[in-house]
Amino acid sequence: MRLILLLLSAASLFAQNKASVYLLGQTSGTARNPASWAMPMVMTRAADWNLMWMGQAFVVDTRQSGPRGTDGSYSANWGMLGGTRTAGKGAVMLRAMVSLEALTVRNQSYPLLFQTGETAKGRPLIDGQHPHDAIMELGVQYARPVGSRGLMTFYYAPVGDAAMGPVAFPHRASAMELPQATLGHHWLDSTHIVNNLATVGINWSKLRLEASGFRGREPDENRWNIDMGGMNSWSTRVVYQPAFRWLAQASYSKIDRPEPAHPDDVERVTASVQYTRPRENGTGWSSMIAWARNYKTVEQHATHAMLAETLLPVTGRSFITGRFEWTQRDEIVHHRTFNIASYTAGYTRQIGHLRALHSAVGFNVTVHQIPDGLKAPYGDHPFGASIFVRFRLKTASTE
Repeated sequence: MRLILLLLSAASLFAQNKASVYLLGQTSGTARNPASWAMPMVMTRAADWNLMWMGQAFVVDTRQSGPRGTDGSYSANWGMLGGTRTAGKGAVMLRAMVSLEALTVRNQSYPLLFQTGETAKGRPLIDGQHPHDAIMELGVQYARPVGSRGLMTFYYAPVGDAAMGPVAFPHRASAMELPQATLGHHWLDSTHIVNNLATVGINWSKLRLEASGFRGREPDENRWNIDMGGMNSWSTRVVYQPAFRWLAQASYSKIDRPEPAHPDDVERVTASVQYTRPRENGTGWSSMIAWARNYKTVEQHATHAMLAETLLPVTGRSFITGRFEWTQRDEIVHHRTFNIASYTAGYTRQIGHLRALHSAVGFNVTVHQIPDGLKAPYGDHPFGASIFVRFRLKTASTE
């Protein structure tokens, strides 16, 4: 209820129409969390534009066990500015998102046991997570109501988020206190940064249908450029919001050679359900379950990933995080697939704020359950542990 009142007051203050309010509820691209989640942001106004400022930064020290584990410090970070204004019966949004991870993640990756995907120094990444590009999103979107129950949207971005999978982990309500990527990132949400992207969508009552065309290759190792190219890949997604607290999606895509080190095209299927139960103090208990499948067209085999995660506010300042993942890794040892189960538990404590900049400290621990064939290079009981300081932009009234 508090979120509704905040949105209504903002709409009244800034003279937004239905389309403007809808656009401001998106995270990146056209992705959304449940409407019940109080999105952390700061809203201002400049002339006829309503501006939405968002951003967060984690400063992390991590330790990864075993012969293949390494230690390191890094910062995972991003900042976003979106602006909307009415355009007749509709609204237009301009949005840009940037990251400094090219500077704050050393050696082109941060340590993360069993993570794979993309390359570093010309070699496929194993046991590390690549940084984000400096430009994570640069796009324009137009929305216009259709009748009393419908809404059409058109989105183009030289860099943007395709209509595929759930909300990507940096923006997902249930993952907001975990700085590290999910091990299923390249099954679930790696397309939150693609190039030469166009998406068309239509909302009707509680349903949304979307289709995207984009360049399929994932970003290269130059994190400062825009990797433009022809639209050679596509995706489609259906989103269902049965109630204020719930959101479900299913997507299918055909991606042209996403990984430079592999000749395969990828056919990807995802499905997920999200839930957020809001609380009076502006926090919310957010959870998600998800499944995804990648089919490689040259190797002609499929791998799967499953995820369940939750973020529980114990008080207005203390949060407990849990994450379970089951992934099939086929890039650790060539021509072999291993099933790996990973369990993460963490705690975050907010320590204060300076105007809209809120700070917190926290930690998390991940333990992995692995088959015998991986115990020689990883040890019998591999684990990772991280401590962090977190900064986030958020209006004080939403705490």
